[in-house]
Amino acid sequence: MLGPVILAASRSDKMRRFVSAAPGTKQVVDRFIAGETVDQVVPVVEDAADKGLEVTLDVVGEDITTPAQAEAARDAYLELIERLRALDLGTRAEMSVKLSMFGQALENGHELALANVRPVVEAAAAIGTTVTLDAEDHTTLDSMFAIHEELRKDFPQTGCVIQSYLFRTEDDARRLAEAGSRVRIVKGAYKEPASVAYQDKAEIDKAYVRITRILMEGVGYPMIGSHDPRLIAIAQELGRQAGRKLDEYEFQMLYGIRSDEHVRLATEGHRMRVYTAYGTDWYGYFMRRLAEKPANLLFFGRSILTKG
Repeated sequence: MLGPVILAASRSDKMRRFVSAAPGTKQVVDRFIAGETVDQVVPVVEDAADKGLEVTLDVVGEDITTPAQAEAARDAYLELIERLRALDLGTRAEMSVKLSMFGQALENGHELALANVRPVVEAAAAIGTTVTLDAEDHTTLDSMFAIHEELRKDFPQTGCVIQSYLFRTEDDARRLAEAGSRVRIVKGAYKEPASVAYQDKAEIDKAYVRITRILMEGVGYPMIGSHDPRLIAIAQELGRQAGRKLDEYEFQMLYGIRSDEHVRLATEGHRMRVYTAYGTDWYGYFMRRLAEKPANLLFFGRSILTKG
């Protein structure tokens, strides 16, 4: 299986240098990354709004080693929110954040991440939107869920992400569904050991369906993060069985993947949100996209062999 190999490469400085220097890298990165700056990503938000789509914006970058870097990540999101406010795009875009960017792995990281993310959540609420806390590897999740619970005391619209490949996730889904949370369900894109996560794709998919049912039958707001046509159809059926209207849950897909499907679902009346990453520190995010789908890796391989 190539996925685990690619995920290991996402942590390699040597591979980072090789991929960054490869002649075809920019072509492929541009498929998945909307730009490097706020100025470049704003037109993407405007174009999505014109098509009846919504977005969630991720300022990419996870290798935070100092409190100053964590504060810079916070400020990057605050800059983004201010631009959305000025353009009256707050209702079309939310933010996705990785707490590792806000200092979670540093000394006193839980408190540091909470202190840095809170002003971002507050600023988002002030322009009529919200923030979703992305899930990272399993060792970070207890801290993420605790920060999510704390933020929801003042900002109940704050969302979080759960991953179907983890054994713990069905219990997490029941708790979150009962609490009325906004919850994005994804399969998971980190290399996890067999002691905590399913390794077989079929088992991950079965867990995804079980968890989606839990979310649909709960009192929260499910966000179905998948490009899999079968899982999308199953989610629609589970929504119908649970008596949910089309605006009582949403689908989410990645920028650059199945763009026609984004528009099709929106045209059918579904809420469709495009996960849109931007920024200069794109490597880790990019490598996980390659690991998720072999076709992405083949596309990248062909591009590397193309000069210029």
